[in-house]
Amino acid sequence: MSAALVKELRERTGLGLLECKKALALVGGDVELAIEELRKSSGMKAAKKAGRTAADGVVAVRVADDCSFGVLVEVNSETDFVARDDNFLAFVGTVVDAAFDGKQSDPAALMSGALESAREALVQKIGENISVRRIELMETDSGVIGAYVHSNNRIAVLVNLKGGDQDLAKDVAMHVAAVNPQVVSAADMPEALVAKEKEIFMAQAQESGKPADIIEKMIGGRIKKFLAENSLTEQAFVKDPEITVGKLVANAGAEVVSFVRFEVGEGIEVEKVDFADEVAAQLKG
Repeated sequence: MSAALVKELRERTGLGLLECKKALALVGGDVELAIEELRKSSGMKAAKKAGRTAADGVVAVRVADDCSFGVLVEVNSETDFVARDDNFLAFVGTVVDAAFDGKQSDPAALMSGALESAREALVQKIGENISVRRIELMETDSGVIGAYVHSNNRIAVLVNLKGGDQDLAKDVAMHVAAVNPQVVSAADMPEALVAKEKEIFMAQAQESGKPADIIEKMIGGRIKKFLAENSLTEQAFVKDPEITVGKLVANAGAEVVSFVRFEVGEGIEVEKVDFADEVAAQLKG
């Protein structure tokens, strides 16, 4: 088993060298499968994502005055320094306005004309690559669209409420930004994800040696907790933990229809290069 694979697994799980070697050997060197096996055998809750790094840039939102629709965009730069540059932020503002005015959610379509020329000029000026990565358009016929942007412009949320008002929608959006739920309600959780978690909980519970009926109850309790922790309406509201978000919204005669949360760089795979290896390669070149 290569040292690189063992090193990656150790970094992502925090487990010992021998345990990682055994897990990799068991699954033929597949790191993701090894993590699943380790979660089953060691009770480890989760592991760090491979290659998951926060690429720089900002997220931004704009909501219509009547709260009938809103847009959320992510624009990436290579460094945090450029992400704070006035020229870059002005470009982001232009992108948001263009997406808002045209109710556009396709980055390629949005950047097909004058905006692409502006992007290219900005790249030439600042010397870094700039990209409009994604745009979300959220609309409602009879509800309220609310938004929240974290102070560092790296997390932003749009929320669609049926009923309620803009202040309530903003409170829910702020909660989503802080807690990062996966779905609106437990019923929205993908069955495949629930099945995988159940499989892991089953393996963990069987290690306890308890009777089958007790194990079944343990698994049921853990699945219920998993769903509650990851479902927006089941979560304790960040501004008042005595009440759930679902109850907060229901008390106002409203309902959460949907939400979308952008965090700068999430899911972007960035090649990791060892500095010493990079220098050596350059010297050889």
